[in-house]
Parts: sequence; C-alpha cells; structure tokens
Amino acid sequence: MANETAQNSKLAAPAAAALAPERREPIIIDLGKKKRRQVKKLRKGHPGALMDRITDVLEEGIAAKAIPSDAQTVVVVVREKKKKRKYGKMWGLG
Repeated sequence: MANETAQNSKLAAPAAAALAPERREPIIIDLGKKKRRQVKKLRKGHPGALMDRITDVLEEGIAAKAIPSDAQTVVVVVREKKKKRKYGKMWGLG
C-alpha cells in the first residue's frame, strides 16, 4: 500500500510540472549611458537610435533561438548621461 502511494506521487509530479505554466525569465537589455534626448525619445515611444538598437537586438536573439519568438517581458536599462556644464565649477560654487 505504501509502495503504491509512493509510486503514484512520483508519477504525479512530472504530470503536474507539465501542466504548470512555463516560467520565463525576463529579457534584459542594458544600453548603458545615453544622451538625455535619446532617452526621452525612447520613453515616449518615438523612433530613434535606441529604439532601432532594441529591435535589432531582439531580432538577432530570435534568429539565434536565444529568445523565444513569443517572449513578452523585455526590460530595457538606460542611464542618462550627466549634463555637462559649459564653464564647469566657478569659484568653487558648483
């Protein structure tokens, strides 16, 4: 009796795993530091250099079978460059 329940539980585990929804890791694309204007265009969804780069990376990943074609979660990491001051620090005030 105990052997039967142990065997049934062993058989039930793979079947439950097959029915469970597939867990996918998010796709993270780190673009590094970019100009403020480029980041603003990307946030608003306007076409630009960053949007082109993201689509190229996704297309290459799908072609190489590294990214599933039905992937949904894509995280893009972009940092704005610091604004350069024209004159720099003046008189130690800034």
